[in-house]
Amino acid sequence: MKAQEREKLLEALQARFEKHMHRHQAIAWAGVRSRLEAHPGALKSLREMEATGGEPDVIGRDEKTGLLTFCDCSAETPAGRRSLCYDREALDARKEHKPESSAVEMAAAMGIELLTEAQYRALQTLGEFDLKTSSWIRTPPEIRALGGALFGDRRYGRVFVYHNGAQSYYAARGLRGALRV
Repeated sequence: MKAQEREKLLEALQARFEKHMHRHQAIAWAGVRSRLEAHPGALKSLREMEATGGEPDVIGRDEKTGLLTFCDCSAETPAGRRSLCYDREALDARKEHKPESSAVEMAAAMGIELLTEAQYRALQTLGEFDLKTSSWIRTPPEIRALGGALFGDRRYGRVFVYHNGAQSYYAARGLRGALRV
């Protein structure tokens, strides 16, 4: 990443960080920036999150390790990461009308992870997300082995986690990701 591009990304992240302090109380931007500058791979992932409409922001810090968690905080599932089935197995199982990719593969290519159900519910305590869209979440192996996958959204003032066939995809369903730095 070129220095000018890196600086522009850091400025965007800082502006979002300062605008939404309720997401990361007791975390200072100087420490965030220092950690990001020490991990250029994380900046590449954050650039991808930003470029696909994720509006990444810090949502927590692990007290034991000091690792920061960034998450997609766009109001709706990032526009550049929609119309995806769950994983490669699901994509391969589709006979026709295959989507471009899968949520699991796209997250891996970006260097991020799908949110767990707990992470998705925790994110929803920081704002109202996915009022019109839904997001695939990390599915336990026992559910995936039966052909299903989980997704979440917010409707009627509540957060819901549902199931669907992993091979399904919808224009309004995609992935939110998390990155630990």
